[in-house]
Amino acid sequence: MRSGALGCWSLVGALALAACSPGAPAHEPIGESTTRPRVTKAAAPYARGGSEEETLEQRAARLHERAVVIDGHDDVPTLMFAGGTGIELDSPWAHTSLAKMKRGGITGSFFSIYVEGDLAEKPTATGGGPLRRAVDLVDLTYRQVERHPDALMLATSVDDVRRAKREGKVAVLMGVEGGHAIESSLSALRVLYRLGCRYMTLTHTNTNEWADSAGFSGPPPVRHHGLTPFGEEVVREMQRIGMLVDVSHVSDETFAAVMRVAEAPVIASHSSARALADHRRNLSDDMLRAIAKNGGVAMVNFWSLFLSSEFAAASRAWFEKNGAAYAELRARHKQSPLAFREALAKLHAETEPLPKVPLSKLVDHIEHMIKVAGIDHVGLGSDFDGVDALPEGVTGVDALPKITLELLRRGHSDEDVLKVLGENFLRVFARAETFAQAKSARLSGDGSMKRIDR
Repeated sequence: MRSGALGCWSLVGALALAACSPGAPAHEPIGESTTRPRVTKAAAPYARGGSEEETLEQRAARLHERAVVIDGHDDVPTLMFAGGTGIELDSPWAHTSLAKMKRGGITGSFFSIYVEGDLAEKPTATGGGPLRRAVDLVDLTYRQVERHPDALMLATSVDDVRRAKREGKVAVLMGVEGGHAIESSLSALRVLYRLGCRYMTLTHTNTNEWADSAGFSGPPPVRHHGLTPFGEEVVREMQRIGMLVDVSHVSDETFAAVMRVAEAPVIASHSSARALADHRRNLSDDMLRAIAKNGGVAMVNFWSLFLSSEFAAASRAWFEKNGAAYAELRARHKQSPLAFREALAKLHAETEPLPKVPLSKLVDHIEHMIKVAGIDHVGLGSDFDGVDALPEGVTGVDALPKITLELLRRGHSDEDVLKVLGENFLRVFARAETFAQAKSARLSGDGSMKRIDR
């Protein structure tokens, strides 16, 4: 979730975040939380899926290796685009790399085709407009897959993801972040689907011509009080062709409008629980219940800002004191996001380090969402390489096994953990495919030609 024109390595709404802390081995204790519900059925490590001889750590490793692990949102394409790097770069300041993916046991990752909101208002001769940026990032994603065929494969379906798991590869999926990327054209929407994009967030932090955004800080950018008639047509057309409607980033009114229009399940690719961290980018309990009723899935965001209100308050206070130094660093490292992250970490160390958010907070959000929406409607959507602060011990994709371990430690069954790690998302993805197949066999031939009504 990058923010406006600042890019994937910078802050939204003038918030400065701490750099990731070093990872801890998966067997180390994870910070306690006073808010998480306790499950007591698994007093013994073998009580729900293991054996008497198996430790909890061994059971977690076995289960994670077996699992289909899906990350609903990873901004590494924008990081590579800005820095001119490839997925093979294993920097301590990058959350995603081939090596981290291997260590993290990930099966499928949605590479975010993120389009800056500024491009919708101020396209340039050199950078183009929103659709041009989307195509650039799609091509960059293809480049990584083609350069690493032994490790990566492009995936556009549930069958592709399953095949990647069998072959020991990472399924690279694509999701468009920011509905302004289609430039209010349903034809452009269909072309992006043809290129492999399988979801689209209806907005980013900017409200577009047909849907209101939640924004980020300051007054919400309300223009339409939800979806316009054309926005409703976008939702219908996405579902007709099998592209998942993503409600992360949308306003509450837009969310309600989507739920009135949607006939197939929707997703929130990277949003946490508002009840635990009161930010309008998070999902309220009513929204979680609506996603469950719709048959969709809410995928938990790992950003410390969306996990802890205390962290958010400390971030705002830090920026009030150090905003000028932050802006100078951002200008100096405009073309080098990894160098910016390193410099920002040094600045925090020299001024006032932000509080650490324990991994337990992230799992608290998972458990709250399970409690409200049900075990079949929760997944993972990290926002790796789009945020600047992650929970303690999470340095990137390689930390995913720690979530498996903590869920088991809290007493969740193997079956339930497998659902959260990826099976819930695959069920929703399959439902979207089935809905589209029943609607029409012709992608453009039966497509809507409606245009935005000004």
